[in-house]
Amino acid sequence: MCKENQKIKVILCKPNETAKAIEIENSLSSLQEIVGGIIQVIYPFSDEVGIVANDEGKLLGLPLNRGLKYDNGNLYDILCGDFLVVGLGEEDFCSLSPELMEKYLYIFKYPEMFMRVNGKVICIKGELQ
Repeated sequence: MCKENQKIKVILCKPNETAKAIEIENSLSSLQEIVGGIIQVIYPFSDEVGIVANDEGKLLGLPLNRGLKYDNGNLYDILCGDFLVVGLGEEDFCSLSPELMEKYLYIFKYPEMFMRVNGKVICIKGELQ
């Protein structure tokens, strides 16, 4: 279990940048500073991970970042602004295990672009040169 204000290893995803592993302080103020406002936590995966994002990211018009997809690859949501992938402890956030760090760095590694085609939003993953 990770205590408040202890350092944890997480993944930072910024729009138009490669995802990277970072170490942060496990505190509300640190999380809010990184995402730029009030945090929201979503749990789109079956693994013990959460995504910490800005709760008002879409309302504030933050840049589109990464898409969330169903198992069949269809897009169902787009995360806006900077976000973190964190491990889930019994009562709070914790470091990602090495296996989860590797898995989610792979999933979120490259930035994505979004386009509307025939009334449908599509997601294009791009590699940085």
